[in-house]
Amino acid sequence: MAKIKTKRRFGREKSQKKALMASLSRNLILNERIKTTETKAKELKTFLEPLITKAGKDSVSASRKLEKYFDKETIKKLVEEIGPKYKERPGGYTRIIKLGPRKSDGAKEVFIELV
Repeated sequence: MAKIKTKRRFGREKSQKKALMASLSRNLILNERIKTTETKAKELKTFLEPLITKAGKDSVSASRKLEKYFDKETIKKLVEEIGPKYKERPGGYTRIIKLGPRKSDGAKEVFIELV
């Protein structure tokens, strides 16, 4: 029997979700802290942390993997600053700080930042 794979879809197609995650992660890498909704932050965490692990290895295959999602400026910061910074750390590169509900629609807002 086939198992159901549960992931957050955000009412988007696969390519739109990939673009959303790439955009959020680019902003998080460049600014090191962003404000977003809780569900987007949780999904961003699962998307970004393997890429930071790859950046810590500093190989050609790692940079090619990163080229799928980011521009040269973002890759440079990820490989030269963030990757070596977390090289010895075994995961858990991001922190989610809850802020409370948004006034307009009541969505739970959070800060997500690099530790």
